[in-house]
Amino acid sequence: MGMIGAVVDILFGRRGNIIRETAEVFRENSEAAAIRDTDVQQAAIDAFRAEFIASQGGWFNRFMDGVNRVPRPALALSTIALFAAAMINPDWFATRMQGVAVVPEPLWWLMGVVVSFYFGARYQVKGQEFQRAIAASLMRDLETTRVRSDRSGLPSVFGAKREATHVPERTPNTYGTVDATDNAALADWQEVTRGQ
Repeated sequence: MGMIGAVVDILFGRRGNIIRETAEVFRENSEAAAIRDTDVQQAAIDAFRAEFIASQGGWFNRFMDGVNRVPRPALALSTIALFAAAMINPDWFATRMQGVAVVPEPLWWLMGVVVSFYFGARYQVKGQEFQRAIAASLMRDLETTRVRSDRSGLPSVFGAKREATHVPERTPNTYGTVDATDNAALADWQEVTRGQ
């Protein structure tokens, strides 16, 4: 019984599970892989959270971003509300539309310019912020790649001079095809076709 216990202890015992360790050479441990995947996802979420908080700025910037988000939904919802008002109380709606009809045309132009510049400027600012963030991210990635290549002792691909490589000229032979001296399969094929 002592010998069987020793064999069972070796295979499944306290010093390590030989069968499990051998199987993990050929197949990944699913539980350990799930833990690693969860750690990677959590690290990515933490990085996104830190990046988002850093890009927000102070309380005033957050407040102004909230205020700047109000006009577009307000315009869309108020337009839908006009349709609802026309159906609910047509007399009230007709009175308001008569008031809108007497607004002079230059005032409409001025309002169109103000609204266009407001939304256009906001679109441009957000687009530039996005491009700036992408450029900063790319620069960080390039710097990380440089540091890794310097640490590994491999030549860096950034800033390295490309050496000119000599490409041998291919001269047509009597058949009007490429010279096959450097290609054994092509040379064999040409030998066969010459014999026919």
